[in-house]
Amino acid sequence: MWQDEDCRVILSPDPGYPATCRVIWNTHVAEMTDLTEKDRRKLMAVVWTVEDALREILHPKKINIASLGNQVPHLHWHVIPRFDDDRHFPDAVWASPRREGIAHDIVSDQLHNSIKARLGALEKGRPCG
Repeated sequence: MWQDEDCRVILSPDPGYPATCRVIWNTHVAEMTDLTEKDRRKLMAVVWTVEDALREILHPKKINIASLGNQVPHLHWHVIPRFDDDRHFPDAVWASPRREGIAHDIVSDQLHNSIKARLGALEKGRPCG
């Protein structure tokens, strides 16, 4: 969806949560403290910008943000829009499903364009929201 020399934003390939984004740091590091303070600020600004775009376009009940990397220790953040009728709500998306869940339509072009525009503004030092 977007990338620069430091990080990238992708849509996760999870059919149950099709609007889940991953913000991935390009250089192989395992933890946030492996980054400089400046790089940590940048990475989190990208995460917050993605969250803001998801909230504006999809109007989810909640956004979950997680950094795990237990199996592949490469720094990345999951930004997951949650709806009260998704398969796991109110539990974590990694818990046992509570119901079949309703597939929410995502407007991927609109989401892609919004994230790209917001992060372009961030790169130029302008407010993203």
